[in-house]
Amino acid sequence: MPKLAFLFPGQGAQYVGMAAGLCESLPAARELFEEASSVLGYDLLEVCTKGPKERLDSTVISQPAIYVASLAALESLRAQSPEIENAVIASAGLSLGEYTALAFAGVLRFADGLRLVKTRGEAMQTASDATPSGMVSILLLPIDKIEELCVQSRTCGTIQIANLLCPGNTVVSGTKAACDEIDKLATAAGAKTVRLSVAGAFHTDIMKPADQTLAAALDKATLHAARIPIWSNVDAKPHTDPAEIRGLLVKQVIQPVHWETTMRGLLAQGVEKFYEIGPQRVLAGLLKRVDRKIECVNIQV
Repeated sequence: MPKLAFLFPGQGAQYVGMAAGLCESLPAARELFEEASSVLGYDLLEVCTKGPKERLDSTVISQPAIYVASLAALESLRAQSPEIENAVIASAGLSLGEYTALAFAGVLRFADGLRLVKTRGEAMQTASDATPSGMVSILLLPIDKIEELCVQSRTCGTIQIANLLCPGNTVVSGTKAACDEIDKLATAAGAKTVRLSVAGAFHTDIMKPADQTLAAALDKATLHAARIPIWSNVDAKPHTDPAEIRGLLVKQVIQPVHWETTMRGLLAQGVEKFYEIGPQRVLAGLLKRVDRKIECVNIQV
């Protein structure tokens, strides 16, 4: 069997209707949602399957929803092909998805991870509410040009690169006025831009003090050594030590996501095939921009 890596999606992959069929057919998936509802205090499955979309898309709901739905998809893969996990040599998750990867690797127990995700979502929503802000995906421009546009846009407010996703796809985060400015400048420079459906400027200092709120929650949480390396968004390197992981999760809230470098690192480590586990096919698309020949199997909800 080829060497495998599991990838888990981040916020934005959610959609109304996700997990409905899976929970009808797979008791293990349904049990995860039932446990989640007892932790969260509301019926998460109902929000995932019936919406409304505005509620599911909110940061405080979408982060727990994607975490639980992705782990439900993992249960589907386990039911179909239980031997596959033995070939997994590493895992990674995009932003929020890093928590799902950590749960898969045994660093976090399901309920403990969900509580952290709940705290993270609430803290990031509070920070977003305090400063009108957002994120813009900029396509078709090189990094050095985007850095130049960020400098120009800072006359209107805070803005910086937040996600380095793949060649030709970079996300910036900043105040609303600065996002408006860089959107205009990037379009004039020949880029295609997409305003992301998120509450605020994730992976920037605008998220303070969400990082410290999360740090306090992480200090109280029990983290175990990872049974396989988890590649961090912050430094694009593999980690198994709980203390290292704890510190990196705090930094992740306000620092850029180095996804392209992570994918290249996994390929260099000998990964021959990827599985994207969770809603949508965002990560498979990003991976194809890094290596068109690599196979990525989607396990959806």
